[in-house]
Amino acid sequence: MDAQWDDMKVFLAVARESSLSGAGRILKMDPATVGRRVQRFETAMDTTLFVKSPQGYALSAAGDRLLAHAEAAEQAMRAGREALSGPRETLSGQIRLGAPDGCANYLLPQVCAEISKANPDLDIQIVALPRMINLSRREADMAITVSAPTAGKLLVQKITDYKLHLAASRHYLRERQEITQLEQLKDHKMIGYIPDMIFDRELDYLADLGVERVQLASSSVSVQVRMAAEGAGLSVMHDFALPSHRVLRKVLKDQVSLTRSFYLVRHQGDQRSERLNRFATALTRGIRDEVARLEGLT
Repeated sequence: MDAQWDDMKVFLAVARESSLSGAGRILKMDPATVGRRVQRFETAMDTTLFVKSPQGYALSAAGDRLLAHAEAAEQAMRAGREALSGPRETLSGQIRLGAPDGCANYLLPQVCAEISKANPDLDIQIVALPRMINLSRREADMAITVSAPTAGKLLVQKITDYKLHLAASRHYLRERQEITQLEQLKDHKMIGYIPDMIFDRELDYLADLGVERVQLASSSVSVQVRMAAEGAGLSVMHDFALPSHRVLRKVLKDQVSLTRSFYLVRHQGDQRSERLNRFATALTRGIRDEVARLEGLT
């Protein structure tokens, strides 16, 4: 039974990574060993769980049916370990958090530093990516998103709204005619996301303003902000980022004011984890407070 549970963990890793090498990195095993463990598990289950191809390992129909049960077993084991260890005053272990890079750069350092200070035995890992974090592949224990997912067995909680405005550096604005109308934007260089790499419709700010050309683009919010701070052009940016770049000034703030929201997304089965629940509570409270504090400074 122990061997089968160990092999099921290998099955989960290969299912999430779609390759023996990827699963091996997570499990700290060489790919050949991972392959043998998969073969052993398939023999024990008396069925083929993966379809092998040059592109990697894809779940077979049987493997797809098994996946939900394997994930449920994994969550039950995690909850069982927490129950046996008993309640603790502080959190411990490792929690990996995925977030869009704007949130990861300008909010999470302060928030997670406070959580870490209160929980010295807790290891917090922040995965900052310009795309959606894949929770089903366990890229993270939970993720912050800019829109609420509607598919999958997920817990979705709204954290807070936040504001965005058009901004440019002081010296960029000093050297040009005062901008008083949206129509004038066509005469300025615009900084924004790479159009075909925008992973969420909520991030397509410039399209909402009727801007057709983005002369300076990056998939990273922090790169966009730095380009604007260097005087390269105008960019729609988070109000909570402005206090970190005192050279930036809002432009057309009465005409261009956007509101977006952050959501916390978790595996549905993790609601039984007292540790993750406590971390989620501290995280959401911290983000709300930090957004309010930084927006107040602008």
